[in-house]
Amino acid sequence: MKRSINRLFIAVIALSIFSSCKKQLIENNPSGATVQSLFTTPDGFEAAVNGAYTYNRSIYGKEEGMALLEMGTDIWAAAANAGSSGTNGVYPQPALINYQGLDATNVWVKTNMWQVCYTAINLTNTALKYINQAGLSAARRPVLEGELRFLRAWYYWHLVQSFGDVPLNLEPTEALITTATRTSVDKVYEQIFADMNFAVANLPTTTSDYGRVTKPVAEAFMARLFITRGENQKASNYANSVIKNYGFKLLSNYADLWNMNNQKNSEVLWAVNYSTNLTFNAGSNLTHALFLMEYNTQPGMIRDIANGYPYIRYMPTQFLLNLYTEQDDARYNASFKSVWLANQPDASKRPAGMNIGDTAILVSKYAIPAAQRVGKKYKIYDVSDVYNTTGVPKDRSHYISLKKFDDPTRPTDATLESSRDAFIIRLAEMYLIGAEAQFKLGKLDSAAYFINTIRTRAAVSGHAAAMQVTTGQINLGFILDEWAREFAGEQMRWMVLKRTGKLVERVKKYNPDVAPNIQDYHVLRPIPQAQIDALTNKADFKQSPGY
Repeated sequence: MKRSINRLFIAVIALSIFSSCKKQLIENNPSGATVQSLFTTPDGFEAAVNGAYTYNRSIYGKEEGMALLEMGTDIWAAAANAGSSGTNGVYPQPALINYQGLDATNVWVKTNMWQVCYTAINLTNTALKYINQAGLSAARRPVLEGELRFLRAWYYWHLVQSFGDVPLNLEPTEALITTATRTSVDKVYEQIFADMNFAVANLPTTTSDYGRVTKPVAEAFMARLFITRGENQKASNYANSVIKNYGFKLLSNYADLWNMNNQKNSEVLWAVNYSTNLTFNAGSNLTHALFLMEYNTQPGMIRDIANGYPYIRYMPTQFLLNLYTEQDDARYNASFKSVWLANQPDASKRPAGMNIGDTAILVSKYAIPAAQRVGKKYKIYDVSDVYNTTGVPKDRSHYISLKKFDDPTRPTDATLESSRDAFIIRLAEMYLIGAEAQFKLGKLDSAAYFINTIRTRAAVSGHAAAMQVTTGQINLGFILDEWAREFAGEQMRWMVLKRTGKLVERVKKYNPDVAPNIQDYHVLRPIPQAQIDALTNKADFKQSPGY
């Protein structure tokens, strides 16, 4: 999908729904183009729809979006550099990892969730206002309206799940607004479903323009919406439709999902497609660097392309690692890296007797007794080296690293940008939604069927029988564990735990690094203070409880 939208064009049409700054924004527009002229030609309108997709790039595949959607849960802790300063001088992510100091001034909550989503919504509203003046063909018009209404629903879903009651606006904001009201969650969802019903009815079954939404993508999102709203039979119906009706298939090998040469595959329904021409990406996918430990300072090692750019931001909780029985479950070794091979070309900087390609570092989730370490040339970090007995990290620089997002195609070891696509919806989610819905409907046989389909695909060769679960093992806790095993790191965890009502409970139980800080009110994000400060009806526009 073409995403290299002119920045000036976006600046003209994507007016923010609320002013977060009292200063007037002045844009130079040498072309003399107006909003109306851009929206009233077919080419301009197509570009506007393309532009509405691009806001996903501020969330998916980004450090900010990872902090908002994956951290602060039961499966991740802060690594050594989680709070270090970057080029922009602002790293508010520790508060999103451990909730300590999370308040209405958090930059990423404001910029990468509130502002991004409302700016995108304003663009969709503007496009919908002018859709009948764009000169679109009778066949093309309902498809583009379906895309716009899907995207409006998509961004509103992020807002309502993150903030609860939020302003609901269906008309473009074309002047400074100084008052606002928060619409109830139920009313926002009414609009989300209205938009999605139109999208399901009008989107095509397939597209040759990779990255655009289609009918199966809309149905998959409907399954997610209905499971969120507790309408379990509808969620199951939509999940089943996606599984059965559109030709999507689980890859037989879980590891193949993460092959850079296999990103467009039968399991991916929708992705943010990052271009190999990095200048088109407006900020590339950075997830490959976020979960890597500091391997490059260890004996026998230097930073290289294959092992990745270690940002040392996030590390797994001991709970996450112990969810896997790796002798049976291939997802563990497909997802995590625990062995690094010597790559230091200077023999004098390698331990005596260590050759290139020999093991240089081993990190184990098990205890390795001192007797077993004797005579080993390589560096060993076992569970007691990395975690305290409480489970709180002891060494935040050296740990088992998530490798799903590795990008060995980067041109140099110093290249941070990656062209890896960021998967947003893949078929495995439909099986887990199906399992959760069937469990909540009391149909344990069906729930076990969905779970076992996922676990059969995940089995180590010859271990499929060991991966099967019985109806007696099915409960919500097990299903949430399976979500973690399948989707660790894929920017879903916070939303899954929040919608099931288990965020606070599971963080307190399984993440001792975060447990002391999380409170019941953290199931919502704080409304950005800049938003409240810009309003003249502050008394009517209340902050989220607890902040």
